[in-house]
Amino acid sequence: MKSNLVIGAGALGLATAEALLRQGDDVTVLERGLVGRESSWAGGGILSPLCLWDYPDEVNRLALRGMSQFGALAETLLQSTGIDPEYNRCGMLVLPPLDMQAAMTWCTAHGVKVQQQGDGLLLPDVAQARNPRLLQALRARVEKLGGRIVEQCEVGEVVVNAGRVGHLATTQGNFSADAYIVTAGAWSKVLLGAHALKLDIKPIRGQMLLFKFDTPPLPHIVLQGDVYLIPRRDGHLLLGSTREDAGFDKSTTDEAREMLLQRGAALLPALRDRPVVKHWAGLRPASPGNIPTIGRHPQLPNLYINSGHFRYGVTMSPAAVEVLLNTMNGTPQPFDVSPYLWR
Repeated sequence: MKSNLVIGAGALGLATAEALLRQGDDVTVLERGLVGRESSWAGGGILSPLCLWDYPDEVNRLALRGMSQFGALAETLLQSTGIDPEYNRCGMLVLPPLDMQAAMTWCTAHGVKVQQQGDGLLLPDVAQARNPRLLQALRARVEKLGGRIVEQCEVGEVVVNAGRVGHLATTQGNFSADAYIVTAGAWSKVLLGAHALKLDIKPIRGQMLLFKFDTPPLPHIVLQGDVYLIPRRDGHLLLGSTREDAGFDKSTTDEAREMLLQRGAALLPALRDRPVVKHWAGLRPASPGNIPTIGRHPQLPNLYINSGHFRYGVTMSPAAVEVLLNTMNGTPQPFDVSPYLWR
C-alpha cells in the first residue's frame, strides 16, 4: 500500500484523496484551516467555463471531460454519504454582448447543445452543484473510505533529502509519506517556496452576494459578461462575481457590492427589493490562460501538483484527478496532457 500526503482540502484535494483511497492507497489530507472553506466553498458551482468558446482548448479539454463525469460523481457521493451535492442540469442562458454565430459554430463543432433564445443563447446541458454541500459530501466520502484529515495544519517547509521530499514540517509536527500532492489552490506557490520553480499561480479575489426567494426566481443560470445569477432549488440565488488582484486579502468591499447589485438588478429587477442575505469573498488560484498545473515535479520525483484551476476547479475536478492518477500510476492519458506539466 502506497502512502500519500495531500496538501489542501478543497474540491481538488478531497477529490484527489477520494480517488487514491478507491485504488487502495493510504491517504492523509493536511489543511491549513478548515476543510473546504476557501475557493471551493466560495464559488457558485457553475459546472462549465462561463463561455466555452472564449477559452483555449487546454481549458475546454479538461472542463468538458469533467462536466461529462460530474453527474456520476455526484450520484456516488449521494449514495455513499447521504449528502446531496445538488447536482442540477438546469441550463445556462448567455446574454449579449456575444458573437452569436461564432458561439453557435463552436458549440456545433464540439458537440455542445445550444439553442437560440431571443437575443441570447441557452446551453441546456450546463449543470450546477451546491459547493458547500459538495465539499461536505467529499469529506464524508474520504473519511468513509478510511482517509485521515488533519485541520489547522499549515505546512511551513517542504524538506528535501537526497533529491526527494523527505517530510513536511508543519504546525502539527512532521509528516512523511511515499508521495506528496499539492492541492493548495492560491497558496500552492507560496507553500512550495523555492521548489515552486516556474509555477505561476496567484490569488484573484471574487466577491459574491446571496439572496433568498420563496421559490426559484429563474429557471436556469443567467450570464451576462462576467456577472451571473445562479438559482438554487430552495429559492436561494447567488449573484457574482468580481475578479480582483488583491493578494491574499479576502475582505469584501462596498464598491463590489454596489456594482453587483446594479448589474444583478438589471438582469432580475426583483433583486431591487431583496435584502442581501450574505456577502463574501474567496481567492481563486489564478493561472495564465486559466490552465492548471497537473503532474510530477521536474526535479523531485515523489512530489506532485493538482492546482491552479482558476475559476474551474470544481468543474475540472473529476478530469484533473484522472490525469494526475494516470501520471502517478504510469497509465495512458485520455488526451495530450503536456500543456499541464510542471515547468
